[in-house]
Amino acid sequence: MSGEREDVVCGPLQQRVLWGFVGLAPVGVALVVVGVVIGGGSTAGLVIAGAVVGVVGIGCVHPATARVRADAYGVHSSTVLRRRHVPWGDIADLEVYVQRGRSQDMNRVRVVQNNGRRWRLPLPIGTQDMRYGVEFDTKLAAMRALHRVYGTPRTERAPVISPRAAGHAGAGKPLAVCVLLLIAAGVSASFTPVVNETHQAWRAALPCTSWTPAADRDECLSAESAVIERTTVGRPKQRSFLYFADDRPLHRLSVSRDGARGFRPGDAVELTFWRHQVRVVTGADYIWHDHFVGTQSPAVLAALFVLGAGYPGAIAANRRRGRRLAADEVLPSVLPFVAVIGGTALWLLPLCYFHPLDMFGSPAPAAWAVAGLLATLVMAAAAWRATAPGEVTKATAGTRTRTRTGTAGSDDVFLPARFLEATDYNPHRFGTHIVLGGGRLPAVVPHAGPGRFAAKDIPVARLTVGDVRRLRGGDDETVPRAWHVATLDDAGTPVHLAAAPADLARILRELSAARQPDPQGS
Repeated sequence: MSGEREDVVCGPLQQRVLWGFVGLAPVGVALVVVGVVIGGGSTAGLVIAGAVVGVVGIGCVHPATARVRADAYGVHSSTVLRRRHVPWGDIADLEVYVQRGRSQDMNRVRVVQNNGRRWRLPLPIGTQDMRYGVEFDTKLAAMRALHRVYGTPRTERAPVISPRAAGHAGAGKPLAVCVLLLIAAGVSASFTPVVNETHQAWRAALPCTSWTPAADRDECLSAESAVIERTTVGRPKQRSFLYFADDRPLHRLSVSRDGARGFRPGDAVELTFWRHQVRVVTGADYIWHDHFVGTQSPAVLAALFVLGAGYPGAIAANRRRGRRLAADEVLPSVLPFVAVIGGTALWLLPLCYFHPLDMFGSPAPAAWAVAGLLATLVMAAAAWRATAPGEVTKATAGTRTRTRTGTAGSDDVFLPARFLEATDYNPHRFGTHIVLGGGRLPAVVPHAGPGRFAAKDIPVARLTVGDVRRLRGGDDETVPRAWHVATLDDAGTPVHLAAAPADLARILRELSAARQPDPQGS
């Protein structure tokens, strides 16, 4: 007991390195000041170097000053910006929060208070590196030991809150992204009539005459002569230009690459102006027309924004539905909703392209839109049911009284399933399926059949079926989200078997039945 009551102190492992960078911050600031005072282009590199050193040094202040201590009075956290103290009586649990990184994931300790508030401790931090991983596990185990002595932990083991778990993040951020995309869709759709009006005005524009009023000359076509001085053909995705002699009537004009290739220096051309812009350049051998955005473009872009908003919206709805799950339980996948988005795109994008303005103005596009909406609603309802958290039922040993799954010579049945631990019948976790039937014991195989090549018989006499639960954050991330996990007792050692709910129920029945004596003596 005395060993469990020792204080747990967490500090940065690379403390000297961090403080070394912090010490360079004044040097960086001094370099910036010297560069600004001296001035001139020669000091630009000095200013940039000083700014980089200063920013890095200031950024290291927070990790260098972070401290966490756990003792008999609770958990104490201090950084350069904030200090916190929570007694053990106010702490419900200590969780492992998995934070995504660029190269590797980081494990953090998250404190869960009795009032539901959660906050992450700045230390310890664990990574895939052996040193940091062992340090993190040791500190967390010591902190949970103190919690067991001076408080009442909610769970026996530390829940792992992975990015797939229900308690990892809320629905606020994806919902905000969804709203922003919908706003962008509305703005894009509002330009559709404006673009159509511009097209109609351009088609109806006539050449200006001497009787055209000055106020109306922007809406008519005016022509001016010019001479090409030189052309510049840009690279792909870069602009090309026509330059005019004596900068008359303008210095240069941005054109397409084909337009720049179509003219030569010295060519006499005629520029057609409309609404203060050059719309046509007419030469002896080539005519360049300004590109007008098509009426379909803003409508299709609005549809793409709507479809894009569906994905963060599905994530937000999925997280909202999973708020009643345990924090470490894995949420269902949103892939069914991605299929809904793809199916909607098949009818929505062509509709917006061919009928950007009269979507509901005539019977044919209106029927198209109504049929598409009904199809989307049907697909969405199916996706909603598919992503609902499945019910988890407790496995019982006496569910069936059969001793074998089939008779000798019957076909084997291969079910996707996976033992999460390495055992003598699952060496190096090689198994991907469990084969049933054939008048033989269930076995682990590394393939989907046929045949029992490399099969390892499961020692059903040693196994006792326990509870079944949903997938948790600490489980193998390669396991599909919709699978359930059964806890088995292997002669005193807990092992876990994962499979789809229906397949798992069948496997557990066969494992339990194999332990029963054969009533026919076979």
